[in-house]
Amino acid sequence: MQTIKAAVCHAFGAALQIEEIRIAPPAMGEVEVALDAVAICHSDISFADGAWGGPLPAVYGHEAAGRISALGAGVEGFAVGDDVIVTLIRACGSCPTCASGKPVNCTTPYDGLKGPLTSTNGAPLFQAMACGAFAEKVVVSARQIVKIPAEMPKDVAALISCGVITGVGGAVNAAQLRAGEDVVVIGAGGVGLNAIQGARIAGARRIVAVDMSEEKLAIAKEFGATHGVLATEPKPWRAAFKALGGKGAEVVLITVGALPAYDQAPRYLGAGGRAVMIGMPHSGQMAQYEPVVMAALGQGLQGSKMGDVVIQRDVPWIVDLYQQGRLKLDELISGRWSLEQINEAIADTRSGSAKRNVILLNR
Repeated sequence: MQTIKAAVCHAFGAALQIEEIRIAPPAMGEVEVALDAVAICHSDISFADGAWGGPLPAVYGHEAAGRISALGAGVEGFAVGDDVIVTLIRACGSCPTCASGKPVNCTTPYDGLKGPLTSTNGAPLFQAMACGAFAEKVVVSARQIVKIPAEMPKDVAALISCGVITGVGGAVNAAQLRAGEDVVVIGAGGVGLNAIQGARIAGARRIVAVDMSEEKLAIAKEFGATHGVLATEPKPWRAAFKALGGKGAEVVLITVGALPAYDQAPRYLGAGGRAVMIGMPHSGQMAQYEPVVMAALGQGLQGSKMGDVVIQRDVPWIVDLYQQGRLKLDELISGRWSLEQINEAIADTRSGSAKRNVILLNR
């Protein structure tokens, strides 16, 4: 087993500790990836705060990019030295959901306590989200990675692994947005900006961004929003109706985990509209709706996990859009930090001002 450096969570809500851990070599069907970059997602922060429970100590992080440094037995289509992104989507490929084209909902369980990570004294260390990417290396299933061009910057590529596919996929795959439809995107953070880009690429007529910050609304317009509405208004959905020419939206994309966003989302919908739930509130939190209104107007609620992507299909498309200049990725990065600065980077992300902070590794 190798010894690597990682940021370890020993107590929910406490600062992560930079320490040495051990990582096992890749087993059958697995690869080892030496990471160059890992972005900080709000899901990592929520996990580290105890929002969804889970064993401790743990290594979080799941939005990463690097180079393959070792191959396990049976891995085909990859070679040592390949540039790749690493995702949390550990799909078996053969369960009913995988076989039906929904690998993000794979039903084959994975126990992160029996993964490749241990402490230096041999005690179990939880590989959170089947990644544990707040570390110098990861060992993951070969199904979790996708090759990227060698010339693509790793800090930019890392963003694709979660925030980009979740936002773009939420608009294109989950909402199945059609050209000419009107869209409201609640939340203009990292995922929200990508949802806006997805709506733009899909041909939305008008895209209304809703956020608490004027600054974020201005940024949202740079990414493709046609209008901005402050969520602090008494009834922001009225402003959205006005922006859409006196009608509700065909699609509402909820990209934040805040309960007020979920409570209010149906109010932005027009008849027959659909709200797609992308942001993840903490476990136990409850939203409220008036179902008779939604039933009478033929409206719907739909969940979206990781943008309903098939990474082997969607990531190359997204990379190509970036290379054509049709998808903004460089502009999503707010700051670059070292692993030793991860707690500062997390604090900056908590402030709400950052789009995406990225940890640079192996330097």
